Amino acid sequence: MSSTRATNRDEIILAHVKRHGLGLEIGPAHAPIAPKAAGFHVHVLDHASREQLIEKYREHGVDLTKIEPVDFIWDGRPFPELVGRTCTYDWIIASHVIEHSTDLVGFLNDCDALLKSDGVLSLAIPDMRWCFDHFRAPSSLGRVIDAAQTGRRAHSAGSAAEYFLDVVQKGGRLGWSKGETGEYALRHSVGEAKRAMTEKTAYLDIHEWCFTPTSFRLLVRDLLDLELIQLKELAFHPTSGHEFYVTLSRGGERPPQARLEMLQQIANELAERAQ
Repeated sequence: MSSTRATNRDEIILAHVKRHGLGLEIGPAHAPIAPKAAGFHVHVLDHASREQLIEKYREHGVDLTKIEPVDFIWDGRPFPELVGRTCTYDWIIASHVIEHSTDLVGFLNDCDALLKSDGVLSLAIPDMRWCFDHFRAPSSLGRVIDAAQTGRRAHSAGSAAEYFLDVVQKGGRLGWSKGETGEYALRHSVGEAKRAMTEKTAYLDIHEWCFTPTSFRLLVRDLLDLELIQLKELAFHPTSGHEFYVTLSRGGERPPQARLEMLQQIANELAERAQ
């Protein structure tokens, strides 16, 4: 396990990617990291077709031309069933995706099943301290395991209510860097929370899980020690702006810190949030 030294965001995410290998990018929407247009041999998995994504983001002020054709549209099924293959990909990239998953353990194991034995899963993950999850609690190991036991494929009414009632913006921003100033404001109304609680579609665009860098690293380590996953930490890059980066593979290692030390670090990270 190593700390990635690249400074450019794309370089960090691509640091352990075999550029000439076959890859899968999950949920790239309008901001692919490894686009087909740049020559990557990649399949795209997203929650909607390219045409539907264009309509979704039409009023968001983004470059719609970057939205690429979608090879696999997620419909709630496990990824290997949806894709129709296993042990196929040299790499998988998921930027700001894992926090949306209804079953985090299932997400990691689905990706593991799709990867070759030496494949890597490269993740960019929002740091809850510096984004709209700011006032929410870090996701607990217990809730992650419970979700895995039920194999949940849709967000619960409780998850929807928590998200819509608690997310905020700061100075009008949904993500910010440490030290940036601005007033906090709630993002959604009670009415929106009530409507989301009854949403029946396969995909609801919310954050199911919230992490600090160390809370995520410890969670992966605990799931590994409990033999619920087989992926380990290959590389970690600390928070830059409002996100941090973790690369997982079967050839990785456990973080070197003692578990108690990591628990204390999580407490320190949450105390830093309040400063």
